[in-house]
Amino acid sequence: MELCRSLGLLTGSLALVTILIALSTDFWFVAMGPTFSSHSGLWPEKSNSEVPGYIRATQSLSILAALSALVSVIFLILSYVPSLSIRGYGPLSSSIMAFAAAIFAVVAMAVYTSERWNQPRHPQIQTFFSWSFYLGWVSAVLCLCTGSLSLHAHCSGPQSGYETL
Repeated sequence: MELCRSLGLLTGSLALVTILIALSTDFWFVAMGPTFSSHSGLWPEKSNSEVPGYIRATQSLSILAALSALVSVIFLILSYVPSLSIRGYGPLSSSIMAFAAAIFAVVAMAVYTSERWNQPRHPQIQTFFSWSFYLGWVSAVLCLCTGSLSLHAHCSGPQSGYETL
């Protein structure tokens, strides 16, 4: 149980860091032409222009994923302090929040991927996804790992019953 809980805390912390880095950087999409290169992220610099709906959806779902991952990590940290958590239920709560974070992250990344993939191409401009985009996908995988490890820690830990009273 201790190993799974510790690994869950590690992967949860990494998931939180990667989703926060992905959210805060603007290297989601790169365009390179013969005489220029440009990159964009989830937070457009032009405040007077209309932001597409898929960007808003990706922003919102990514923020929800980051918040869920944060709560998952907090539950795992609290599970190490017996006086602050209900015996055995810290990893279960963490698992639920980690799986919720994974769902939010996967949907956010799928929305962004499908919309960017279907945009029209220009013959002289090469476009591709960049490292911030890939960090978003990595955070979704790490959230799934956190949920799995936390759930395993909960299932292999002591169960509540008359023996614990």
